[in-house]
Amino acid sequence: VQLQASGGGLVQAGGSLRLSCAASRRTFSRFFMAWFRQGPGREREFVAALNWSGGSTFYADSVKGRFTISRDIAENTVYLQMNSLKPEDTAVYSCAASRSLIQSSVASASAYNYWGQGTQVTVSS
Repeated sequence: VQLQASGGGLVQAGGSLRLSCAASRRTFSRFFMAWFRQGPGREREFVAALNWSGGSTFYADSVKGRFTISRDIAENTVYLQMNSLKPEDTAVYSCAASRSLIQSSVASASAYNYWGQGTQVTVSS
């Protein structure tokens, strides 16, 4: 599976962006799709994840209520709608996919088999 992320850019605090992650092939029902980010001088951190088959979603506490992860099954694409952006959201955002994982490990980068390239999101104050 190849993943292609897009949609990053420069936005003012309080603004919105939508990231897209297109998969190269049809995903399977057991797949989990996720977004991670790595800010300047920071470790990579989990942002959000989605169970492809059932649509269950998972979020980091720092983005709950502001970010929404969703999928378009026909387009094999996962989206991350980011609203009320803050300067601390500035990071390189990467999408990832896992063939199958235990739900308790959904936020662990090591649980994901496939990674796309990152897309830069910069939020100015």
